[in-house]
Amino acid sequence: MRLKAENLSVRRGDDLLFSNISFELARGEALIVTGRNGSGKSTLLRTVAGLIHPEGGRAYLLSDGRESEAKVPEASHYLGHRNAMKVELTVRENLDFWKTWLGDFEGGKGLGIEDAADAVGLSGITHLPFGYLSAGQQRRFAMARLLVSHRPIWLLDEPTAALDASADQLFSGFVEAHLKSGGMVIAATHQPLGLAETRELRMKGFDYLAGEHAA
Repeated sequence: MRLKAENLSVRRGDDLLFSNISFELARGEALIVTGRNGSGKSTLLRTVAGLIHPEGGRAYLLSDGRESEAKVPEASHYLGHRNAMKVELTVRENLDFWKTWLGDFEGGKGLGIEDAADAVGLSGITHLPFGYLSAGQQRRFAMARLLVSHRPIWLLDEPTAALDASADQLFSGFVEAHLKSGGMVIAATHQPLGLAETRELRMKGFDYLAGEHAA
């Protein structure tokens, strides 16, 4: 399976935010999206995730050289600036919602809720309301959302926000393991993810530069 974007263009109001962005990812590959604030990094991820309708172009999946029936949003996890958790619900209730609602994409299986909590170093507190947790703990459990249901594509927008150095390293391990298992990652970030090798897409507003980058 490959993820391909062709000539993506997005308009914000009357202004064209970016245009003609194209890239292709194979299994095990990561693309780091960089650029100044307002250049369209978050918008690009949200467009690939299906949350924003593009002005032009499209993103789609290829399987065995032919366009797959599966849509990109169906194959993707999107982790944005917000954690997408209800503060009044317990951690378990939040993760159970995501696990049940999303299910597993073909070819993989997500972790159980307690196993995911243990993976992010916070076992034993899933009974607590999400709103009781610190910002760092909340972000760790947002990371656990990626683990409870299998999706081959991870779309990550500043994923290490509110994390300390140890949690940064933990998250890098998750991303590396996801890539080694054949997953794909697109991450918009100002911070290095500690990956051995990535490709880079540098947003420049109305145009962009794509190239190779060794992290």
